[in-house]
Amino acid sequence: MSQEVKPSGDLEFEAPILELEKKIEELEVFAETTQMDLSGQIRDLLQKLDEEKRRVYAGLSPWQRVQIARHPNRPLTSDYLNMIVEDFMELYGDRLFSDDRAIVCGFGKISGMKMLIVGHRKGKGTKEKVECNFGSAHPEGYRKALDKMRIAAKFGLPIFCIIDTPGAYPGVGAEERGQAQAIARNLMEMTRFRTPIVCLVIGEGGSGGALGIGVGDRTLMLENAYYSVISPEGCAAILWKTGDKAPEAADVLRLTARDLDEFGVVDDIIAEPLGGAHRDHVKTAEAVREAVVRHFTELSAMSLDHLVSERYLKHRAVGQYLEHSKEVKTRSKARVAKRAPAKKARAS
Repeated sequence: MSQEVKPSGDLEFEAPILELEKKIEELEVFAETTQMDLSGQIRDLLQKLDEEKRRVYAGLSPWQRVQIARHPNRPLTSDYLNMIVEDFMELYGDRLFSDDRAIVCGFGKISGMKMLIVGHRKGKGTKEKVECNFGSAHPEGYRKALDKMRIAAKFGLPIFCIIDTPGAYPGVGAEERGQAQAIARNLMEMTRFRTPIVCLVIGEGGSGGALGIGVGDRTLMLENAYYSVISPEGCAAILWKTGDKAPEAADVLRLTARDLDEFGVVDDIIAEPLGGAHRDHVKTAEAVREAVVRHFTELSAMSLDHLVSERYLKHRAVGQYLEHSKEVKTRSKARVAKRAPAKKARAS
């Protein structure tokens, strides 16, 4: 059963939807207190609400999708751990410096499938957000993730990475402790692990902070997530010397799931409930569960040698598309065409 969530951070483009929802709520309360039959009026408004949602969300701009990806009520890694992961046992520390709460690691089961789950943790509430550094991990966080992934690979357990970060923490202390080196080592070693790896972008996919746990056999994205080399605000500050141009920067960056699917960077887009994941956590979690189990099932049928080889080639090809390489363009189009029949079958 789906769980409707009342958004707590209103977005400007959602104003018509929120207005209709308010009218429906007022009519329902009035009908209940006065014992009047207003079911016809409520039904008409619900139909109008559904039509308005479809109109608004069919024409979202990249910047509007970024706003949805950052919505305060959007489900976080901790929500997915609670909703789709069974018997989760968290693991702590990098065995070198400390435990970074911006990265959560642990063993658990999804639909009975044992795996290691690694994800960015943004935190809920001011205190926890500060403790988790708003999802911006330090080098010890990436070292913790790598240490636990090594254990999973040793015992042949698949690895599920949940990405949701504005970027790695850029502070002086993080740089002194080897932030760039920690991320680079993760990139290198994740290409070599002889076990299936599925990565999922659930909200923000910011630069190296996302890539630090983002090298896998399959890269999935929620429909309204974004994945980019830099935030729209950061890009605008560089190109136009002002963050006010963030909407224009979002257009230029081609950071939406649809854009990245066209580039061959993303292997599957997970549809969100009408109105976005922030409106229905349960439906979103079920869609994530289905996609993750399906991809791990497909990967488990492949030989480990083939898995590692394809993973390496896939990530070596990322970015070459923009260099106008005919060979890579052809390869990218072939990958998209190869996925098309499976997508068509799922849609039907």
